[in-house]
Amino acid sequence: MLLLARKNPPAGFPFVALTPSLCAILLSVFPVLQVFAQEPASPHTVAATSLSELLEEVEKNNPEIEAARQGWQAAKQVPTQVSTLPDPQFNLQHLSVGSPRPFAGYTNSDFAYLGLGVSQDIPYPGKLRLKGEIAKREADVSQEQVESVRRAVLAELKGIYFQLAYLSKTLTILEEDGDLLKQVEQAADARYRSGMGTQQDVLQAQLQKTKLLREIAVHHLQMGKLEAQIKQLLNRPQDSQDIEPSELAETALAQTYADLLAAAQVQNPEIASAQKMIERQSLQVDLARKDFYPDFNVQYMWQRTDPTQFRAYYMLSVGIKVPIYRSRKQRPELAQAQSEQLRARSEFQAQSQQVASELRTQYVVVQQTAELLKIHREGLSPQARSEFQAGLAAYQSNKQDFQALITAFLDVLHLDEDYWQNLAEYETAIARLEQLTRLTLQEEGAK
Repeated sequence: MLLLARKNPPAGFPFVALTPSLCAILLSVFPVLQVFAQEPASPHTVAATSLSELLEEVEKNNPEIEAARQGWQAAKQVPTQVSTLPDPQFNLQHLSVGSPRPFAGYTNSDFAYLGLGVSQDIPYPGKLRLKGEIAKREADVSQEQVESVRRAVLAELKGIYFQLAYLSKTLTILEEDGDLLKQVEQAADARYRSGMGTQQDVLQAQLQKTKLLREIAVHHLQMGKLEAQIKQLLNRPQDSQDIEPSELAETALAQTYADLLAAAQVQNPEIASAQKMIERQSLQVDLARKDFYPDFNVQYMWQRTDPTQFRAYYMLSVGIKVPIYRSRKQRPELAQAQSEQLRARSEFQAQSQQVASELRTQYVVVQQTAELLKIHREGLSPQARSEFQAGLAAYQSNKQDFQALITAFLDVLHLDEDYWQNLAEYETAIARLEQLTRLTLQEEGAK
């Protein structure tokens, strides 16, 4: 269209001379305008799905959450295993005298016998209990990881849902602002026909209409990508019905940063997991100290020779496993456990600082975005629309040039899009605050 526009005569030529050229241009852009005209009045043909429904579905069906839950269930089975005594060992003995044949000398020698025995390893008192406590802390860490994965998935779902709601809303805005652009096009055409306007005004209006078509196509592309991501989280088939989000609504944040930080320090799963690791490593240090003490083994044996001539034998023995290589085994083990304990404490501090930083960042986003939304509602949006209507009237009265009118129209379009994009970012930040604090801030999500 731009090449065709350059081939047309200058704007100062008489109207009659330009008419054939204008007809050719209108014929060239007619297919585009026809496509625009065929755009549905409303793309929302599917009933809207509330965020709460999707949150319930993702908790039931998401494979990441289920994998974390099964990992926790597996970890809960460990404490009883490691805190139980080792399995006893049963022994069967046979001693023959005078010949390797079975039972040789059994009736004429008190050395030949058939024996039954049992032995049991007994760790030093307190070791099994400590191993069980360590395994319990590991299970607690797995439980916190379940909550961490769960909240991360929920926050991701919310972020995609809000972005999808923003794109869905801006599709409606593009259609509504297409009606405003139609008024601009009609005004440019009327001025051109009356000889007061230029052919360039008509072409520029049509160019803006084609740009709207392109933006609608880009929005559909982005929505398709988001639909694929949200179906992946929900564990739905990719060829299932697309999700229509509800319209975004601003969630009021009543908590201060201090309130949110206090909740995060107590309830954040990452911080809780790091705290459990400190407790685990402290128990590991105690267990390493216990390894300096000996373990025991108890054996009991019953031996039977010919009962008509000899009496049975009963034998009890106790063995002690002495840790004589302390400098090569137990001391390095203790040093390792102490270093792991210090590392766990440092990781706890780092995790606490990271959560506080992220919490502060999201809180600032919420506060500043809320201010932007207020400025949009109370100032920018109504002012831009008033300016456009005034500019349209001035252009129709030949008191303003076309470029100023197009600028006013683009202000309306971009400010409308910016408002809903800011609202999506606001709600995403609220969702992130929920993830960090375990607080429920969004009751129905986009009610």
